[in-house]
Amino acid sequence: MSNPLARLLKRLRGSNTEQDERQEKPHVFVKELSPRSRRHLLRHFLALEEKDRLLRFGSKLSDDMVTRYVEGINFERDTVFGVYDRRLRLLGVGHLAFAPKEATRISGATIKPVVAEFGVSVSAAARGLGVGTRLFMRAAMHCRNADVDTLYMHCLSSNKVMMHIAKKAGMEIHRDYGEADAYLKIKPANSATVFQEALEEQVAMLDYIVKANFKALLKWGARVTGIGARKKDDGAPPPAA
Repeated sequence: MSNPLARLLKRLRGSNTEQDERQEKPHVFVKELSPRSRRHLLRHFLALEEKDRLLRFGSKLSDDMVTRYVEGINFERDTVFGVYDRRLRLLGVGHLAFAPKEATRISGATIKPVVAEFGVSVSAAARGLGVGTRLFMRAAMHCRNADVDTLYMHCLSSNKVMMHIAKKAGMEIHRDYGEADAYLKIKPANSATVFQEALEEQVAMLDYIVKANFKALLKWGARVTGIGARKKDDGAPPPAA
C-alpha cells in the first residue's frame, strides 16, 4: 500500500489511478531545511564515501573541510532541501546557492541579476529511488517562484548522477577539461507553481512530524517497558523544526 501522504499529494495534482499506485516508487518528500538541521547535514556529508565526496564537491574534502562547509551555509541567502528517512536521517541534500550572475561562468545566459547554482548528494542506500531528481525538481520550482530564470550546475563530467539529472531536465551542457557546466532556463512563476511549492512543503513537514513523533513514541515505549537498548540521541530537532 502506498503512503497516504503520497496519495493525497497525487490527488491534489490530479493523478490517482490504480495503475499509478501500482507503478509508483516510494514517494520522496522534499523538505526545506533550517539552521537547526546543521547536525543532520554534517552527519549526511561525513557519511558519504570518498568517491561520493569528490563528485559532490569537485575535490576530496577532509572531515574538517566538510565541517567548515556545513557551518558556513548561509540559510538567509541560500536554500537547502533535504529528504529524510523514517529514522530522521538525511538520504539526500540539495543546496541551492544564489549569486550575482557576474560571479558565475554563465553570466551571459540570463538578464536577471541573480543565478542559482545547485549541488546535490544522495546516500548510497537511497540510490535509484529518484531522490536526486526530486531534489532538483523542487529546487527548479523554488527558482521559478523566486523570479530566477537560470538554474546552473557545475560538476565533474564523470558525475553520472548529475549528468543524468541534467539530461533528464533538458539542461544545456558544456564540457571542458573533465568538468561540465549545465544550465536550465526556467519559465516565469504563476499561481499554480506558487501553490504547488507551498503544498509540497506542507506535506513534507507533515511527513517529518509524523516520523519525529513516531520515533519519540518508540523511545518512550523503550524507556517504559525496558525493551531494547537505549540508543544515544541522534540530535534530531523537535517536530516543529
